[in-house]
This record gives sequence, structure tokens and C-alpha cells, in this order.
Amino acid sequence: MLRTKLTMSLKKKIALSFFISAFIIAILAALEYVNFIEIRKELRYLESTDTLNRKSLQLRRHEKNYFLYGPKKADEEAAAVHDYFSQLKDMLAQDPHIDQADQLSLQSSMNEYEQRFSKIETTAKKLTAAFGVVRTADRRDDKYIALAGETFLERPLQSADFLTTVFHLPRQHPLVTGLRELDADITSLRKTGEDILIKSKDLDKIAREKAETVIRVSQIAILIFPPLFFAIGIGILFFITTNVVRRLMLLVDVVKKTGKGSYPRLAVTVEDGKAHDEVGVLIDMFNDMEDQRALHEKELEQRNQELIQTKKLAVIGTLASGVAHELNNPLNNIYLSAQVLAGDAGEGCSPQVREAMHDILGQAERAKRIVGDLLEFARGKEPQLDAVDLKELIADTYRHLSNSRNLEQIQFSFAMDSSAAVLYADQGQLEQVFTNLFANAADAMELRGELTVRLRQETAETIITVSDTGKGIPRESLDRIFEPFFTTKDKGTGLGLAIVYNIIKKHNGDITVASEMGKGTTFTIMLPTGR
Repeated sequence: MLRTKLTMSLKKKIALSFFISAFIIAILAALEYVNFIEIRKELRYLESTDTLNRKSLQLRRHEKNYFLYGPKKADEEAAAVHDYFSQLKDMLAQDPHIDQADQLSLQSSMNEYEQRFSKIETTAKKLTAAFGVVRTADRRDDKYIALAGETFLERPLQSADFLTTVFHLPRQHPLVTGLRELDADITSLRKTGEDILIKSKDLDKIAREKAETVIRVSQIAILIFPPLFFAIGIGILFFITTNVVRRLMLLVDVVKKTGKGSYPRLAVTVEDGKAHDEVGVLIDMFNDMEDQRALHEKELEQRNQELIQTKKLAVIGTLASGVAHELNNPLNNIYLSAQVLAGDAGEGCSPQVREAMHDILGQAERAKRIVGDLLEFARGKEPQLDAVDLKELIADTYRHLSNSRNLEQIQFSFAMDSSAAVLYADQGQLEQVFTNLFANAADAMELRGELTVRLRQETAETIITVSDTGKGIPRESLDRIFEPFFTTKDKGTGLGLAIVYNIIKKHNGDITVASEMGKGTTFTIMLPTGR
């Protein structure tokens, strides 16, 4: 049997492929938009870190100028340092792109830088005043002291050594100790400034790496997604076309086989009892057509068999009627003559003659029964319909048969699904039907076994089953069981079941037989319930 898989209709498949394509495009557009937002974010972050780095460099430049130019431009350079310092602090406070941990670390260094620079400013002013006091006290080397006062911010430690060496100032002199402390503060300030510059450069480097990563991901996405979308679209198209075309070709092959007299089926996966694919619906309809055609052929074959059987019965009936008519009178004469001879001979005849007389009488009586069956089969009169109580008819038929045959070792049982079962039929003909069936069952069981009759009456028909536990009927004989003159018994005319078949057919009913060797036989009679 050929099999196909169906999940949804072609219309839904096409719509699904369109929506999948649209969904992929939407995802691609969304990813590109998100990537664009990310690139813009990283560029702004890069811009912020670059600005932070440049302002840090400017801060260090003005710091260097502050120490280089000395007291002449100290105020101007200090103001520039404070200005750039304020800008850096504002950037850190307002820029949302800078990581919080980096922001806190950089802000801590800047706070430390601000405190050190403010301390250096204060110390520088005090030292400038101290140089003025020294110049006033010692007028001899006024110009040298003035030179030291102009350059002490650039090299405070050398200035301290100069004052102690040339001017013999004690090491504990406030100006000398102040210069040494200033040198230590400047060293710490420069180290802190270097930390600020390194951190700003690191932020700038990280920002550049992130921007390059985002751009690289965007490039990869542009290279991957369009081919992926194309491959998925081609795959969906290939799946739909292959699925549909393959099943259509299967249908074409089946139609060809049907034209040659074969009737294969295409199995269709169904949901809720029906196929949901247009091709599946077509296949389903084709299967229904195949089933109907096979059923019609089966019915036609059955009717042909019935027609052949009817014609056969009609021919046999005509023949049987003529033969029985021609044989009836001679048989009667033979039987009567044999009776007269037996009466005249009396007890004085020899045993051989008496046995021959009895044999002639027996065979003549058997021939008369056969002729009687032939006449009954040939007449086949139309049934006279009347209301018949089946329960009473079946019981009476079995009782009458028990009076003529020894059925004591047969267990008879009768079951029905209602208290009464009335049928419009010919009572005499139905009695003949059940008499033949019961007699055949008794012979099959050799007068020992179980005979069961079940009756079920429905709105349209009445169903009666007659079952026995006899030896059964061979499988090869079942198809011929209702043919005239066919019998499986050693003694029998083969007309009993043919008469039963005729009676049931004339009542617009049907009779079937099922049998299993060694287990028994069941006859099923179906008769219309109404008039």
C-alpha cells in the first residue's frame, strides 16, 4: 500500500512559506536595526572615551606648563588645569556610556589629583612668599635668589639643594623643607596624572575594540543572513513542490493501474477524520471512488451469481417438474403393486421373497419422497404473507420434528432479545425452512450435541441464527451448499437447502452459512420485518 504524509493544506503551506520568508526578513531587519543601534552606541562611547583621553592629555599639558613657566604664568595655567578638570568631572558624571566601575576608578584618581594639585598651589604660593622674605634679608645675592624663586616649581629639590649649598640655609629652614615637600607632592601628582591618562587610554582602547567587534559582527551577519534566507526559501519551495508533485505522480500511477483493472489505495494521513491537503482530498476522493467501484463490482458479481443461481434453479425446476410428473404415476403403481404382492404372499412366502418385497416397498417410498421434494422444489409457489409469531413457530417446528425423530440427546436452546417477535411471512414455508435446518443439524451432530437458535428483531429486518455443534462443512463445499442435488450426506436428495434458499429469497430475505470443521455450522437468516 502506498503511503503519503499530509500536515496542512497547500494554501496554508504557501501562506506559511510566505510568512516564514517575511519573518526571516523581519528578523534580519530587526537584527540589522539592533546592530545599527549598537554601532551608534559604541561610536558614541568611542567618541566619549576619545574626548576623555584628549582632555586628559590637555590636563597634563597645562600641568606641565604650570611647573615649567613658574610663578609668572602659574595662575593662568592653574586656571586651565582646573577648567579641564571640571570638564572631565562633568563628562564622567553625565556620560551614560562609560562603565560604572571604570567611572568610579577614574573619578577616584581625579579626586586624588585635584586634592594634590590644590595642595601644590597653596604650597607654591607660600614658597613664593618665603623667597621674597629671603631676598629682603640678603641683598647680596638678590638676583640669584630671584632666579631660584622663578624656577623652584620646575625643580624644587634642586632649588632646595641650591639654597643650602650656596646660601648656606639650614636644612630645617622652612623654605628648604617646603621645597622638599613640594617635590614629593609633585611626584605624587604626576603619578596620579599618569594613572588618569592610562585609564582614559584604556577606556578609549576598549571602546575601539567594542566598536570594531560590533562592526565585524554586522559584516558577518550581512554575509550570512541573505544566503541563509535564500537557502530556507529554496528549501521550502523544494519541499512543497516535491511533496505535491510526488503525490500527484503516485495518483497518476494509480489511475493507470485502475485502468488496467487493479484497484490499489493511497493511504492518506487524516486529522479529525479527513485530509486537510488539497491533494490529500483528491486522493481521499479517489480512494472513495475505488471503494465504491470495488463495492459495485462485488455487488454486480454477487447479483450475477444470484442470477445464475436463479436461472439454474428455474431450469432445474422445469426439469424436475417434468421428471417428477412422469415418475409419480409409475412409482405409485410400483408401490401399490408391491403392497398387494406382499399381502397376497402372506406368511407362506420364503424369507428371501419377503425381504425383497420389503426392499421394493422401502426403495419405492424413498423414490416417492424424492419425487415429492422435486415437485415441492419445482412448484416454488409465492408466499402468502401473514403475521407469524416466530417464537411459537420455531418451538412448534422443533416439537413436531422431535415427534418423528429421536432428539432426546440434543440440547435445544432458544434466545431472543424481546418478549415477542412478529414477522409477516408464509407460516407453512417458514416451518419447512426450520424443519430442514433442524433436520440437517441433527444429522450433522449424529443426534447428539447442542442446537442453538437466536433471534434478534430490528426496525428493518429480523435476524435468526441456527447453530449446531456438528462435524461442520468442508470449506470447498460452502459455496455450493444451496445448489440443488448437492449434498455432503451419504443419504440425501440435496434439495433441502435449495428449497430453504428459494423460500428465503421469495420472502426478499437472505441466508448465509459459516462453518468450521469439527466445531459446527451456523446458518444466518435475514428477513424484512415489515410487510
